[in-house]
Amino acid sequence: MLKIDLAESAKDRAAVFVIRGVVFVAEQQVPIEEEWDEDDLAADYLLARLDEVPVGTGRLVARGERGMLGRLAVLPCTRGTGTGAALVRAVEERARERGLAGIDLHAQTHALGFYERLGYRAHGAEFLDAGIPHVHMSKDIAPVPQP
Repeated sequence: MLKIDLAESAKDRAAVFVIRGVVFVAEQQVPIEEEWDEDDLAADYLLARLDEVPVGTGRLVARGERGMLGRLAVLPCTRGTGTGAALVRAVEERARERGLAGIDLHAQTHALGFYERLGYRAHGAEFLDAGIPHVHMSKDIAPVPQP
C-alpha cells in the first residue's frame, strides 16, 4: 500500500536524500554539488512509502504566495505505478495547507506530458539545468480556507 507523509524525522530525511541520490546523481548524472542547494534547509519534504519501504520523494519550497515543487524523484522499480502523480498531489495538498495560491516547477522536458496530465501548463523557453533540458510550468490551486 502506498502512503505519503511529511518527512520530519532524521530517518525520513535521510531516505529523501538517498532517493534523490539514486535518481538524480547516479541515474541522471547530475553533479552532486548541483543536486543539493540552499532550499534544502527550509523545504517541506514528502516521502512516499510502498509497503513501508521508501520509494519516492518531492520537495515544496514556499516563495511568497506560491510554492515551488522540486526534486520529484521515484525509484525505477516503482515508476509507472502512480507514485509520482500521488506525490505531486500530496505536494499540492501541503501547499494548500500552507495557504499558497499556486505551484511552479521546472520540469525535465521528457516529463512535460506527466505534469500536463496533472493540470500544469508550460510557459517560457526551454533551458538547461544540470545539463538537462527543462521548461517552466505552473498551476494555480485553491488554498485551504484558514479559520
